[in-house]
Amino acid sequence: MELAAIIEALLIASEEPLPSSELARLIRARVAEAEDTLATEIEDGAAAEGSTLPEELAKLANVDENAITASIVQLNHSYETSGRAFLCSERAKGWKIYTRPEYADFVRHLFPGRKPSRLSGPAMETLAIIAYRQPVTKASLEAVRGVSCDGMLQKLLDRELVKVGGRAELPGRPLLYETTDLFFEHFGIKSVEDLPNANELRSVKLPEPEETAESSPEGEDEAQSSAKTTEEAEKQLALSAVSPEARPQTDSENSPDDTTTADQ
Repeated sequence: MELAAIIEALLIASEEPLPSSELARLIRARVAEAEDTLATEIEDGAAAEGSTLPEELAKLANVDENAITASIVQLNHSYETSGRAFLCSERAKGWKIYTRPEYADFVRHLFPGRKPSRLSGPAMETLAIIAYRQPVTKASLEAVRGVSCDGMLQKLLDRELVKVGGRAELPGRPLLYETTDLFFEHFGIKSVEDLPNANELRSVKLPEPEETAESSPEGEDEAQSSAKTTEEAEKQLALSAVSPEARPQTDSENSPDDTTTADQ
């Protein structure tokens, strides 16, 4: 029983992607189960004293992540040489068997109700900033883009490409935004480090949000008012990410720049 074939069976049977560590654990668990069964059979007299596991099973007792990766490379090589329509690919959540991109037009007809949609240019720009600079506040996004990002953020939250990852240690405790597992799945990458030119672009100096008012009674009042307004707006974004129905429509969300187009 080859390791590659066992991995293939697990990936086909699983509804969710499986990381290398989980694949290794499942295989070792099966060996441990077989060892326990054999020990019980020996105690009950159903198996002869000194009986051992079959060699093909015993050699899997110490399978690790490196062995899993090597076997998946072997699997993909066999798929490639035999002209199969699928391959094993690793995403953020782990390994999964996917159909090859060249068959997408045929596979799409299995799901006639789904039409691939494309983000607008402003939405893609906002998403790119979040992806490369995450976690990032709305103020930082707007400092880079030079325009309000409320509508773009809402669209990305609705599509589950970004999420609220916490709050920044700044006045007003603004929300921090970061990409989701669906983002990595959609773009076919495992982590932020797999983004094109990730190291170079993450180190580029970007515009910073303007400092709030100076230390004066009027300035403090203005800063507190601004922080309160920002916090309330961000609370709306966070709530709408959980319950879009509760979100009132705003002019910015309905503006032409915020629309998305669909690929036909």
